Amino acid sequence: MAITDWPTDQRPRERLIKFGPQALSDAELLAVFLRVGTAGKSAVDLGREMTSHFGSLNGLFSASLKDFCLINGLGPAKYAQLQAILELGRRSLAEELQSGSSFDAPAAVKQYLQLLLTNKPYESFLVLFLDVKNRLICAEELFRGTLTHASVYPREVVKAVLAHNAASIMLAHNHPSGTLEPSAADHKLTQTLKQAMDLIGVRVLDHFIVAGTKVYSFAEHGQL
Repeated sequence: MAITDWPTDQRPRERLIKFGPQALSDAELLAVFLRVGTAGKSAVDLGREMTSHFGSLNGLFSASLKDFCLINGLGPAKYAQLQAILELGRRSLAEELQSGSSFDAPAAVKQYLQLLLTNKPYESFLVLFLDVKNRLICAEELFRGTLTHASVYPREVVKAVLAHNAASIMLAHNHPSGTLEPSAADHKLTQTLKQAMDLIGVRVLDHFIVAGTKVYSFAEHGQL
C-alpha cells in the first residue's frame, strides 16, 4: 500500500509536521527524504531496506555511490541529495561553532567530528583551529593514513596553526577499527603536540577520538 493510501495521522510527513522529527523512526525519516517507494514497496519499506542493507545510518551515510545504487529505487540523484543534506548538517554545526564558544559546546564539537570522521576507511587526523574566543576558524585534515595508522608531524601542525593565526586548537582523529580507547601512541602524540604548541603560546584544548558512533575526549578524562 502506498503511503498516500495510509490514514493521514500515520503518514511520516504529516507525523513529522505534527510531532516533530524526533517522533519518527529511522525508516520513516528516510521515507520523508525519499518521498516515494518502488513497485510493491512503500517509501518506509525502502527506508527499512536501506538501514538493513548498510547496517546503520552511519553505514548508509558513508556508502559509496556504487554501493548506494545497489538498492533498487536508489540512484545518483538520491545519492546526491543525501550527500547535500549531510553537508548542510556539517555546515550548520560549523556555523554554530564559529559563532559561539567551541570549548563551551562539547556536544556540538562531537557531533561535528562524527559527521566528518565516522566510517572513514582510513585514519584521518584533523585540527580544529580556534580564535581567542574559542570560536572555530576552520577544521582541516592535516594527515591521512591507512586503516590503523596516520603519521603526524608536529612541524606541519605548527605551520598550520601559525597560518590560521589560531589562539588554541583541538585535535581529532578516528579509529577505523572501532576501538575507542586511546593507544599509547595517541597519548604520546598528544603530549608531543602540547609541547610544540607551548613553544608558540597556543593551547591544546582537547584531543578527540572518533570510533563508530562514539567519541572519546582526552580533556573529559583528565588526560591533557
